[in-house]
This record gives sequence, structure tokens and C-alpha cells, in this order.
Amino acid sequence: MSQTTEKTRLLIYSHDSFGLGHLRRCRAIAHSLVDHRQGLSVLILSGSPIIGSFDFRASVDFVRIPGVVKLRTGGYTTLGLDIGIEDAMAIRETIIRNTAEVFKPNIFLVDKEPLGLRGEVGDTLKMLKNKGTRLVLGLRDVMDDPGKLTDEWERKMAIPALRDIYDDIWVYGRSEICNPLEGVGNIPKSVVDKLSYTGYLRRTSMPSINPSSMAGSDIQEPFILVTPGGGGDGASLVDWVLRAYEHDPSIPHKAFIVFGPFMHVDSQSEFKTRIERIPNVEATTFDANLEHLMSKATSVIAMGGYNTFCEILSFDKPSLIVPRTVPRLEQYIRASKAEELGLVSMIVDDGSRDPKKMARAIKELPDRSKPSEIHLPGLLDGLSTINGVVDQWLSTKQLAEPSLRVVPNDS
Repeated sequence: MSQTTEKTRLLIYSHDSFGLGHLRRCRAIAHSLVDHRQGLSVLILSGSPIIGSFDFRASVDFVRIPGVVKLRTGGYTTLGLDIGIEDAMAIRETIIRNTAEVFKPNIFLVDKEPLGLRGEVGDTLKMLKNKGTRLVLGLRDVMDDPGKLTDEWERKMAIPALRDIYDDIWVYGRSEICNPLEGVGNIPKSVVDKLSYTGYLRRTSMPSINPSSMAGSDIQEPFILVTPGGGGDGASLVDWVLRAYEHDPSIPHKAFIVFGPFMHVDSQSEFKTRIERIPNVEATTFDANLEHLMSKATSVIAMGGYNTFCEILSFDKPSLIVPRTVPRLEQYIRASKAEELGLVSMIVDDGSRDPKKMARAIKELPDRSKPSEIHLPGLLDGLSTINGVVDQWLSTKQLAEPSLRVVPNDS
């Protein structure tokens, strides 16, 4: 804990319509800030249905808003509630705005979506801007194919929000790997000037509050960790790994697979049946303390989402990335750039899932280079950079005390 200051409040918005990435990123930032600075309280607004499964530091709490999930058609439906999507969105928007009015944050950090899911934080952003709150948009290193992102942001009216509403745009990565706005059309210079690269968000392995319930607590080392993140679209990765072990019993390395909480139960059931016949493979559904499990692994096979990539770098693991290519190219772009730099290895699922190809890659994996062998200054400075920026804002009084009065939003 480095400093003591007056009471400061940070509100974080994480829409969480799919997977675990947004929540885990926001949680890492919140924990780093409260560990660094006394007198800081952080409240996370999240739509994740499993946010209660995670441990949170003192001075960090969350407000759970009704969950929604994205359909293959591109629309959304409710998760859990038997109500229409419009009613669910109205509830979410009301909770977000009312929470912001009562919490009165000095800083409002929005994860990835400039105006929130279907524009649900637009009114809250305008209200907080009137009150003097510092408004920050946090972007991962890679968003999507530039053409798709251009169309998406034009449709969502994101550029005016970046230009007129936000004070800062943080990119949780390094420009050597990717500029998330490169190739995106109609980005004015005033928006580019707000952009700053923090570096990737370093992760640490913390002991679980209940170690006996932690997945993999009794697994014998050494082992390769196989993780498709949240698991909602990870069945193909798990299937390909299992094909390799079924095809080649001589693979010497034990595999431990974490399916992810959003993998379909039918897929999990099928995989468990296959795993029972493979001596060298074990599996579990979910581990909220995946960082600890990764720290124990010799190497990693993953799809390559943002948080997994941060963990691979943080725990310095030789890794094989099998990125998804639909509905976004985010994982493929990140893995391609990282492979060019020598940070990871990558193979792409072409639909055939050749077991020989995967078996060969698994055998070679533990002997591949570690990320630390590639020297990139500031690669994992993300959390310390964010801590320093907030320190600077507070020391130079760049954070206004939000007004206690409610400013009407006429727009």
C-alpha cells in the first residue's frame, strides 16, 4: 500500500453479455488500485451471472444487473428472467444510472463498449460529465477486424462519444502488438490524442479462501493446462486436444482441462466420457482462481482471449494458442502478432482438427521458449501504469468532487 488519500470512488461498468473476460479484467484493475491506495472504494456494475463466485478485496464490491446473452442472429435475449429484452434493458439502464447517482464516483471506467450494451450507459455518462466525473474508456489491445469495428462503431454512434464525452482512452496493451484503432475509419485526431497504452495487466497467483475446493488442488505436476476461457465457444479446442490424446497414447505430458462455466452441459458430458478412457487427461468445469492453476502448469493450450494472454505473459508459460475466428477476429489477430514476436505459438482450427498435428504440437510445447525470453519494455506494466495515472490525477487535483445534486439530462 503506497499512499493515503482522501476518500475516492471508482465506478466500473462491465456489460458481460458473454464469457468472463470483461469481469476478470475489471476485477484485476479494481484489486490493484485498492491494494495500492488507501481511501479508494471501487464498485463494479456487472451482468455476469457468476460474479458471486469470485473473491473480492475489501473496498471492492459489485452490483449485479440482469444478465443478457447475444444470439447467433446478433440480437440479445435475457438470461434468467422471463421478461422481454426491452424490459430487461430498461431495468439495467435504471440500475446503472441510479447506482451512479448515489455512489457519486470521481472516476467512471467503462470496459470496451463506449456507450455500453445497446447504449445503456449513454445517459449515465452525460449525467456524470455534468458532475465533473473523470470518464475513462478501457479497451483491450485488439478489438476486431478494422472494417467490422468501423461498421459497428458507426452503427452504435461510438465515435461522437469518444470525441465529446470521454476524457481518456486506455489501451490495455502495447502498440508493438496492436493499435486497436488502426484502420478504423473516421477517427478524429482529438480521439487519438486521448489514447494511451498502459501495457498488459499483470496477474498474480493468490491462495484461495477455500483451497480444498479449488479445482486441480490434487493434480500431480507436471501438467499442461488447457483452458478455453469461459468455455461458451471452446468445445472445438477441447475436442481437438482430446483427439490428439486418443490418437497418440505416447504423449508424455498430463493435460488438465478447465471447460469453463459457459460450456454447454452436453459437450461437457461427452468430453468427460471420453476423458475417463484417457489415463493422461483430467478435467474440471470451473476454477475461479485460474491464476493459481496456471502458475502450477508447465505450459498452456488456450484460445487466446485477452485475460488468458495476460496470464500466459505474467506466469511466463510456453503456450499454444488456437484462436477462434468467428464472430470476431480478435483472438486470431492477437495470436498472430504475438507469434510474430515469439511470445506464443499458434495453430488454426481449419475444421479438420487433425489429431497428428495437435499431438505433435503438444509434444513440442513444454520445450518452446518462454515469453520472458522476448524483451519488450513495459509489456506487463498495465496495472502499475493505471495506479500511477490515478495517483497523478489525485495529486494534481484533476478529479473534481462530483456534485451532490442531480443534474437533469435534457439531451
